[in-house]
Amino acid sequence: MPASKSPARLGAYREAIEAARLAYGAGQLDRCFRLLERAHILGQPWFVPHTVSHWLMLKVGWRRRDGREVRGQLLRLAAGGVLSLVGWLPEGNTGGADVSPTKPMPLPADLAVLCAQRQ
Repeated sequence: MPASKSPARLGAYREAIEAARLAYGAGQLDRCFRLLERAHILGQPWFVPHTVSHWLMLKVGWRRRDGREVRGQLLRLAAGGVLSLVGWLPEGNTGGADVSPTKPMPLPADLAVLCAQRQ
């Protein structure tokens, strides 16, 4: 079944991205990254939101001087958005370099509701 592209899901993505940007600006990098993981799950069905979540994860990795995260996000930036376009999305994948980019993961309960909604 194709991923849900409901307006509620997109709205939740936007809220998570905004909260992540605020956390980043405040230097709260751990909180920022957790919010970006949620945004990644929510934004996967769309090219731009999916790519933005990886771009911001790259920025966090760079700021942390985390070479593994930077390399992982560069790889994901090269391929992730394209995978959104073709609909190949591992549900629940949080998008960080600490997990395989092809590994489906359990959805958090609150996100499962949004990800299941249809128009």
